[in-house]
Amino acid sequence: MRFGNIELKNGISLAPMAGVTDRAYREIMREFGCEYAVTEMISAKALEFGSNKTSELAEFSSFDRPVAIQLFGSDPAIMASAAARIEQTFRPDAIDINMGCPMKKIVSNGEGSALMRCPDTAGKIVKSVKASVKIPVTVKIRTGWDENDKNAVDFAKMLEDSGADLIAIHGRTRMQFYEGNVDLETIREVKKAVGIPIFGNGSVMSASDYKRMKDFTGCDGVMIARGSRGNPWIFREISDFCENKDYKPPEISEKLDTIHKHMSLMYGYKGSKGIIEARQQLAWYFKGFRGAASLRKKAVTVESFSDIERLIESIPIEEQIIC
Repeated sequence: MRFGNIELKNGISLAPMAGVTDRAYREIMREFGCEYAVTEMISAKALEFGSNKTSELAEFSSFDRPVAIQLFGSDPAIMASAAARIEQTFRPDAIDINMGCPMKKIVSNGEGSALMRCPDTAGKIVKSVKASVKIPVTVKIRTGWDENDKNAVDFAKMLEDSGADLIAIHGRTRMQFYEGNVDLETIREVKKAVGIPIFGNGSVMSASDYKRMKDFTGCDGVMIARGSRGNPWIFREISDFCENKDYKPPEISEKLDTIHKHMSLMYGYKGSKGIIEARQQLAWYFKGFRGAASLRKKAVTVESFSDIERLIESIPIEEQIIC
């Protein structure tokens, strides 16, 4: 699949997750076959006011390409200005516009998935951002606001007409948040309705889920979100499937080495803040380990990188049976 100057072999991509898919996370996913990634969402308004946190969220390495930096906001002029600044300062491969976040603090400001109820404003945002940058402009949406207001097809057509180069659609409404069945039918309808590439997203936890998403919807690529938490090997599993290779699950030694590297990157990039954020990551990684409950309890108490190393070293490889 191709959009702008970005070409992806199988469209195996990492979806943005606020507070999760930071630079360290994305780099680990790349090691196992992730072809494309989108950063955590960045407030266009905060960027305009020079927030230091915003700059941290936008940073990425040469290894983390192709990558899109995701912006959220509701003012077309501010979004355009922020996109231009992002392009000039960080040089990403694309700008992604968040029109799918369901969180109350976002939608209450008319941002995220609230924009699906304001197609005129959403169209102006895409047009303004598109005019302000030279790189591709993509948009992340949902199937609609709720079951009575599923407007993804018409909304996608409007986005395409406004200049969007690609649309990623999470197969749930705003009111579903992250629960309930993924609506593959609406994703398929969106794919049929537009001529630009479509990413399908939602509950992709395995290669079989990837295949089901692709086969049913006809989407060009698939974005993996929660399926990657504590499981970067999902990208290898899907990549092996696409290449007709036999997938071999990771040995416990590989898992522990990967956990150590991921935690090391988080600490290296964020210092003590990275240690606090690492607690949740460790809990996800320990799922399926023998004694997982005890390991998770210890994980939420780590205070230093040394604590993390001691915790990892305390896990007896020969006694582990991954469920």
